[in-house]
Amino acid sequence: MSDRDGAVPAADLDPAVVARIRELRTLYPLARSAVLPALWAVQDRIGYLPAWSEEVVGRELGLLPADVAAVASFYSMYFGRPVGRHVIQVCQNVSCALRGADDLLDHLRGWLGVDGEGESPDGAFSLEGTVECLGACGGGPMMQVDRYSYESLTPERAEAILTEIRETNPEGPVGG
Repeated sequence: MSDRDGAVPAADLDPAVVARIRELRTLYPLARSAVLPALWAVQDRIGYLPAWSEEVVGRELGLLPADVAAVASFYSMYFGRPVGRHVIQVCQNVSCALRGADDLLDHLRGWLGVDGEGESPDGAFSLEGTVECLGACGGGPMMQVDRYSYESLTPERAEAILTEIRETNPEGPVGG
């Protein structure tokens, strides 16, 4: 059974994930400090953050769902919809833009067969497009695939990296 956005209803969330959120709460002096890792716990299990996840995390941490939603919507590492097995983000800050991020992004869109943002036809990748900063200003242009950063990219190098990822890890990232 699934809810309106196709996810498992909150009541069916893996009890181990709920237990992990409760454990995370004990590791921080303030419940608010556990929001990021709690969101990771849900996303790692489901693949994204369904609408009800803000309520679950809020309930377990003693926070309002709106407080959790504010965090989840601020960071580009959390996804509010299902994504491909591997997620690509391309930095578009000034430093990366000046070093060719637009060309890199255009090349990736064509290579992946994605118009704008979205999932490649084979479901292997989701191009989540641009993010403001991925913290590698000296190594632009750069992209992040899953939780790994790749710097000083050319379109050809990015293509080679994605080809290797597709071939060596077709099921998606290990651990979420």
